[in-house]
Amino acid sequence: MRKITVVGAGHVGATAAQRLAEMELAREVVLVDVVDGIPQGKGLDQWESAPVEGFDTRVTGSTGYDASEGSEIFVVTAGIARKPGMSRDDLLNTNAGIVRSVSAEIARVAPDAIIVMVSNPLDVMCYVAMEASGFPRERVIGMAGVLDTARFRSFIALELDVSVEDIQALVLGGHGDTMVPLVSYATVSGIPLAQLMPRDRIEAVIDRTRNGGAEIVGYLKTGSAYYAPSSAAAQMVEAIVKDKKRILPCAAYLRGEYSQAGIFLGVPCKLGAGGLQSIIEVELSDLEKGALAKSADAVRETMAALH
Repeated sequence: MRKITVVGAGHVGATAAQRLAEMELAREVVLVDVVDGIPQGKGLDQWESAPVEGFDTRVTGSTGYDASEGSEIFVVTAGIARKPGMSRDDLLNTNAGIVRSVSAEIARVAPDAIIVMVSNPLDVMCYVAMEASGFPRERVIGMAGVLDTARFRSFIALELDVSVEDIQALVLGGHGDTMVPLVSYATVSGIPLAQLMPRDRIEAVIDRTRNGGAEIVGYLKTGSAYYAPSSAAAQMVEAIVKDKKRILPCAAYLRGEYSQAGIFLGVPCKLGAGGLQSIIEVELSDLEKGALAKSADAVRETMAALH
C-alpha cells in the first residue's frame, strides 16, 4: 500500500501513526492536524525513530489534506477528547462538525479511500462520515468492538491469571454503556468462560469492560485512553491492507442484520481488501437480543440529538 493518513495528531492519532509505521503497512504514513507544527513535529520525531525501530515507512505531518491525496485508508481520530464527568454523547455536536469537514476533505482528495472511524461518539460519527463522504458502507467502518473486546479479554486474563492470547471474546452493540459482551461466545482455549468463572465475577468483568474508558479517564483526569484504541485501529488497518479476512467486531452500517437498519452498530465483521467484506450474523440468546436492541435504541437516541 502506498499511503495511509491518520487524521488528528493527538494521543490516539499520533500513537496510531507510530504503530502503522512500525508495522510497515504502507510506504508513507501522513499525520494531519489543524494545529500547525504538531503533525509536522510528531511526524518528524517518529521518522527519526525509524533507524532504531527498523522500519522504512516514511512518516510526514501536514495541516492540509493535499499531502493525503491518493491515501487508501484514513484513520480518523480528530475531535475533542472526553474529560472527567463527560459522556461520549457530550462530545456529539462538536465532533460531528469536525468529522463532517474531515470526511468532505477525504472524499475530495481520495474518493476511493476507506475510512476507519475512531472519534467519539463512535457509532454516530461513522454515520456522519458516511453521509458527508458519500462512501458506501463497505468503506466506512468504526473502531469500537475491537477495543471493547480487548478490554473484556484483558480483564478476563487478569481474573483467571491466564494468557490473553488464549481468550476469545466478542463485544457487540454501541460503543458506550450499553455495549453487549457476549458471554456465550467467550472462551479460554475453547473452554466456555462460564465453566471457569462464577457468574458474579463474570458480571463484575462485564461491568468493568463497559466502564473501561471511563476508568482510564478517571485516572488521567485531563485525557482519555490512547494506547489500546490505537492498537485496535492498527489491527483493523492491517486486516484490510493484508486482506486477512479477519472476523473482528466493528461498527458497521446495518441494513436489516440483527433486525436493525439505518444505524451503525458493533457486529462481527469480515475485514479485508476493500474494507467491510461481510457482516457475520451469530445466534444470540433472547437476553442478548434484548440487550443489543437496547444498545441500538441508545445509538438512535444519540443520532436524534445531532444538529
